[in-house]
Amino acid sequence: MSSRSAQGRSAEERGQASLELLASVPAMVLGAMVALQLALTGYSLHLAGGAAEAGALALAAGTDPRAAADAALPDWAESGFDVKSEDGWIEVSVRPPAPLPAISSALEVSASSWAKGAEGG
Repeated sequence: MSSRSAQGRSAEERGQASLELLASVPAMVLGAMVALQLALTGYSLHLAGGAAEAGALALAAGTDPRAAADAALPDWAESGFDVKSEDGWIEVSVRPPAPLPAISSALEVSASSWAKGAEGG
């Protein structure tokens, strides 16, 4: 009789462990999604820095900084970036990919670079 009760407890414990695992899966998925979004935001910041540098180099060479920044970004970022140019400063803003547009807008990153223009400015 004691072996039956030991087996019963073991089955109950296994059931409890299954429920705990099942309950933790949504938390693990959410954590993975947040980590992925943070990684994409960091990568977008890296891309913005490179695009700002490309725009500044183009400004120094006397060519269009927006076209240079656009060429420095991957295809997925082309619809979500903005370039501002003033007094030799180039600022590139990039919205990272996200499941919702509101999240992408809230996590927008920007980087800037300066170059002396070809005309001396």
